[in-house]
Amino acid sequence: MKWSVDNWEEWIDAQLNAVRESNRWRQTVAFDGEGASGRVADRELLNFASNDYLGLAGHPAVRSAAIDAVERWGGGSSASRLVTGTRTLHHELEHAIARWKGTECALVFPTGYAANLGVLQVLGHENATIFSDELNHASLIDGCRLAKARKVVFRHNDVEHLASLVDAIQGPKIVVTEAVFSMDGDAAPVLELQKLCIEQDALLIVDEAHAVLSSMPHSSYSGYVRIGTLSKTLGALGGWVAGTRSLIDLLVNRARTFIFTTALSPADAGAALAAVGVYCSTEGDALRARLRGYVNEIRPGHDSPIVPVILGSESAAIRASAGLLARGLYVPAIRPPTVPPGTSRLRVVLSAAHTPEMVAKLRDALVDVSVNTE
Repeated sequence: MKWSVDNWEEWIDAQLNAVRESNRWRQTVAFDGEGASGRVADRELLNFASNDYLGLAGHPAVRSAAIDAVERWGGGSSASRLVTGTRTLHHELEHAIARWKGTECALVFPTGYAANLGVLQVLGHENATIFSDELNHASLIDGCRLAKARKVVFRHNDVEHLASLVDAIQGPKIVVTEAVFSMDGDAAPVLELQKLCIEQDALLIVDEAHAVLSSMPHSSYSGYVRIGTLSKTLGALGGWVAGTRSLIDLLVNRARTFIFTTALSPADAGAALAAVGVYCSTEGDALRARLRGYVNEIRPGHDSPIVPVILGSESAAIRASAGLLARGLYVPAIRPPTVPPGTSRLRVVLSAAHTPEMVAKLRDALVDVSVNTE
């Protein structure tokens, strides 16, 4: 049979039907607002889904810096970093990130996803083996796929299992993990992983995208590669890599997601630079302390502001999300393929932008929804 456009249409329709039948249908929803609240279809809702953990996206200094950058450099960078896309602002931001993370150097990418792809594409050469936590983010998984290295998956946060795998393989080794896992909100044992990597002479790549409350170690170990985003804790857009100067020089010359894409916009670079300043100030300390208190209100001692409420089936998660929506709380249902089958959930996210009254309303609503979905 000759394959035609009509066949493609049939295939697309079949794929869409499969998504609908599995209760995994998703679509974009216009959320008109920032910070703790916004409007969806003309209804005011409290926002417990945003990754703007410290509320910096709307911070006056961050807003002002973005506006100033647009006034000086315009709306876009207009070229890749190695052509005419680099502004003095990019270098200032990279120096600030390196100081913040205690490394020799740093490099910014247009997104955190691009940073992960670029690092793993460059370091994961054909003679290396990558050891990846089974719950790593899609960007790390795709980076591993893009790399030419052999791939080995270890059990989530299981250092003993990882050690047995690493010890059994010769040659260059790379361990990849998130510092805080984006769907469960639990922290990786970074110090234990670092100790293992030093013993095994392996690189350790840590994605710190969600590590707003984690005390990430500074280290003189040259094999410690730190990656993060500008779009969550810092409330802007973009990604960064921090490490040795030689590593950054190699990424500049080899990372395809850095070389072949337009540079981070001036507005985002300016906003991120201002946000780093706030984060590293006494105000930043106070924001993190407030956020820590909110997390303890909902789930005492939890590692992060990401609080999962695992409900199992897709339908249960949809019902729970609808129940919160009826109470004026915006918490979308998270379903496969974002999470493994049978672990559909609410991904409740707290922010320093919330008020104690908002958090109390969430706490009470979660109790009601949990009872009604059992």
